[in-house]
Order: sequence, then structure tokens, then C-alpha cells
Amino acid sequence: MKPPPRLRGAGGPRRQDGAVVSLPRALSKLGFCSRTQAEALITEGRVRVDGRVVRNATVRVDPGRARITVDGEPVVAERKVYLMLNKPRGLVTTRDDPQERATVYECLEGLDLPFVAPVGRLDKASEGLLLMTNDTRWAQRVLDPASNVEKIYHVQIDRLPDEDMLERLEAGMMLDGERLVARSAKLLRSGARNAWLEVVLNEGRNRQIRRLLDAVGAEVFRLVRIDVGGVRLGDLPRGEVRHLTPGEKAMLDVPVKTAARPPGRSGAR
Repeated sequence: MKPPPRLRGAGGPRRQDGAVVSLPRALSKLGFCSRTQAEALITEGRVRVDGRVVRNATVRVDPGRARITVDGEPVVAERKVYLMLNKPRGLVTTRDDPQERATVYECLEGLDLPFVAPVGRLDKASEGLLLMTNDTRWAQRVLDPASNVEKIYHVQIDRLPDEDMLERLEAGMMLDGERLVARSAKLLRSGARNAWLEVVLNEGRNRQIRRLLDAVGAEVFRLVRIDVGGVRLGDLPRGEVRHLTPGEKAMLDVPVKTAARPPGRSGAR
């Protein structure tokens, strides 16, 4: 198999900042579109790199050096945007859904924004604070387990918890080959037949809270993320989006040196 063609910024030793990336990722990093959308544009022959049409999505380029155009228009880096969304229940956290379900991007329609991507995920049945940005390096540092960014959830369950249940959540357990644990779990309030818990995580595993609670015999009625790294959802209305304040953004500015490992999927839903 012939190797992909060498394009500007793609040959020679990799720069230490890791700038050489696949062409779809380059378009995403520049804030033009999602990687899935970029792959479609490349296949259709609408993307040129240094004047040459590229139809191979595996081609690697340096987005800071290569001249990339789509339909003849240059693709330049967009301004960095940092947002919070109060995700409603029933939306999926993706740009392109094969099942054509409603997505969180419906909440951004009509806004003057570059392409942004979610920082981690909330599943369809979960709601609350979802960060979105076009700063991929910043997002990776926030998600990296080494960054130890805490996330706080309020969870309604179908029973009244006892101390043993809360202790088991905090002690952790092996489920499907993964060790899942809550940094803390406490009772917020209770009614006659159900209760609200506050669960704090400092890692993100797929459906982590739901799996933990299922293992201790509790069903989740509602799951709302209210805080990420000290940034609070506050009174932002459901379905609304706003920019992070400089202070909020600074709270999540994790130093590069603490985020050496590639991030896993974040999704403690």
C-alpha cells in the first residue's frame, strides 16, 4: 500500500508540541467542523492542502503551517471559545448521530460561534453542566485523569440510602473489569420513598455513577451534573448556553505537565 503523500509540515521529525495531525483533526482543531464532517468533505474532494486536492483522510499535516482550503476558501484558526451548557435530558452529546436523535448542538442554533466540541460527555438521560470549546488541548487537559478535575453530581434514586450503601460507593468495586469508585457520596435530602445524593468523581468512566448505583441495588431517576473543577452550573436555564467568565476558565486551566497521558472517554453519567 502506498503511503499517504507528504504535505507541508507532515514530513521529517514530529515537532515537540505534537502539531502534526490527521487532516480531519486539523480541520477540527482549527474550529472549522467536526472530524466526521471533515472526512466527508475530504472524500468529496472539497479540501486542498498547499494547493493540492486531498481525498485521503489519513494524510497528516501541521495546521499551523499547511495552507488548507475548503471549497477554495482558506481555513484559519478561529478565536478560542469556552462555553457552559445546561444540557437538557433527552439530548445526545454528539455532533453527528447515526440514529438521528436530537443533539446538544440544537441548543447552539442561531448563535455566532465557531465549531465547538463537548468536553467529555453526558448520556442521553443525564442533564446539567456540559463544557464545550474549540480549544482541543485545553479540553484534553481538563479530561486527563492526571489532572484530577473533580465533578459533582446530584442524583435522585428510588430508595433511601443507608450508611452501608454510601460506604460501598466510596470504597469502590470491580465492574466489568474496571475499578469504579466515588470520591465521595452523601445524602442531600430524602422523601418517603426516594432520595437525592451528592456524588463526587475525579475520573470519568462510561456511565460510572449509574453502574455503581445499580451494583448497590439503586435505580437512578435523575442525574444532574452541577460542577466541574469548581465551575458551577448555577442558575443557567435548561437548554441555555453562556461563555465562561475569565475566572471560571482560569479554574480549569490545568498545567500541561500534569496531563501527560492521553485522555480517556469522560462519561460518569
